[in-house]
Amino acid sequence: MDWKDLRDLVRFSETGPHHGTVFESERLWSEVVCLDRAQELGPVSDPDSDALLVLLAGEVAVQVGWRRKRLRQWGTVLVPAGSELTVRNASLEPAVILLVAAPPPTPRPISE
Repeated sequence: MDWKDLRDLVRFSETGPHHGTVFESERLWSEVVCLDRAQELGPVSDPDSDALLVLLAGEVAVQVGWRRKRLRQWGTVLVPAGSELTVRNASLEPAVILLVAAPPPTPRPISE
């Protein structure tokens, strides 16, 4: 059995979102994303993976495809495979997000 305390992954960076891997296996991928003021994640998508976003702290604006929703602590959003996800911090306070995807997203080459 593997275990982690999510609080150990909470860190913020002035240069952009901080990503901390929670667990990664052949069937599941998860990370904590920390957004400071005015930071955003995305747009990101994967054609084969469904994802679950859970807001652990703060307030964010979430866009999945063309749909938008403002979330507060403990809010959740399902991101169907192939949908584009963008998350923006929507307050002056930091935001902490748990992202879980299954199966794990497919690594993509980085464009130069």
